[in-house]
Amino acid sequence: MRQFTLKYAKGNVSFEIPEEHLLHEVLGSDYPALDDLQGVYQYALDHPIDSPPLREIVKKGERVAITVSDITRAWQKNYLTLPILINTLNEAGVPDENITIIIAVGGHRQNTEKEFIELCGEEVYNRVKIVNHDAWDTENMVYYGKTSRGTEVSINRIVAEADRVILTGGIIYHYMVGYGGGRKSIMPGVASIKTIQQSHLWALGPNLGSGSNPRSASKYTRGNECHEDMTEVAAFAQPDFLVNIVPNPQGDISGVFAGNWISAWVEGTKLIDKIYGIEIKEEADIVIATAGGYPKDINLYQTGKTMDNAFYAMKKGGVSIIISECPDIMEPQEFTQWFKHETFFELEKALRENFTIPGWVAFKEVECSEKGTFILLTKEENYDFARKAKMIPVSNMEDALKIAYEKCGTTSPKITVMPQGANTFPILTK
Repeated sequence: MRQFTLKYAKGNVSFEIPEEHLLHEVLGSDYPALDDLQGVYQYALDHPIDSPPLREIVKKGERVAITVSDITRAWQKNYLTLPILINTLNEAGVPDENITIIIAVGGHRQNTEKEFIELCGEEVYNRVKIVNHDAWDTENMVYYGKTSRGTEVSINRIVAEADRVILTGGIIYHYMVGYGGGRKSIMPGVASIKTIQQSHLWALGPNLGSGSNPRSASKYTRGNECHEDMTEVAAFAQPDFLVNIVPNPQGDISGVFAGNWISAWVEGTKLIDKIYGIEIKEEADIVIATAGGYPKDINLYQTGKTMDNAFYAMKKGGVSIIISECPDIMEPQEFTQWFKHETFFELEKALRENFTIPGWVAFKEVECSEKGTFILLTKEENYDFARKAKMIPVSNMEDALKIAYEKCGTTSPKITVMPQGANTFPILTK
């Protein structure tokens, strides 16, 4: 038997499977954490990619807006790096009172003051102003114009009126726009809900019934209409500087990419491919994937990334076991409303009529279940909602494995285990 221990909530779950049934263990490549994060981060600010050093860009007395990802991306560990960034701005003549951190929540819920501290650290919380972006606050949006695809671009007034805009964030695979980070700090991060809705409509296929756009997928940007439109939206804001980190499979910061908001980000995506783009020789009868524990399994909305990665590792008619506690399963509230549609066709029709990000996530999760059975290891109070999402809920691995063996169609299944399911992208070799 082969023993596995995977992350769940703030702890772990353990199980074992017969060694002869193990097809793949999809692990990110070993990559070291940075020994001197402060030194590497400071060096990146002073020796950026395709950009002057940050201290040469900002001028004394200017107002600076810094975008910071919300609580669902606490893995970026901004509390370790924001003091370095802010101190560098101070040295360039920008005092703390001229700096505003805007939490780029996009269409997510507003973050709490406690979460501000968790994200930014107590030192930064006490030094500079921190505010949530509100995509529905139309009075505090500035209209710029339209992208080449017709998206009407409105962006948060704080960002629009700042003298300098600095994007922070982290890069991982993203199942709609290829990769996270970069332009996502602007769109959807600090864009209006109308802009978000219009731009993300490109994640769907051309016609009702065609499902999702096959080019809207992890790893793919060229020809990915949703990514390309998002980049055009961000270009209206003319970001002055970007600092994105790349995590290794253990969750430690392993790379810092600073400078031009496009080319520095592109360099970061190359490291993601190196660490997390994992070739597989065959799709599995059963896939076992963890969302990665807290905060990646904070809700079913965030768990969609893990479901999508498992989808690519599972054969048609197979079974995926998704390990995700989902203590905040009903967030965002608008996400839960989409599961009232009883059929996949009805859900797609409603989404095309009123596109929202939570709606798209719900759509993608139901679309996953069109390929095979999805089992959710979660809290018992989440059972009813999990069933609405077309998943079979269980509270322990014993039940999950029993159901998976019953439904996979073979007594000797090939099993793929994904200990970093939210990040690792299986690439089937032809």
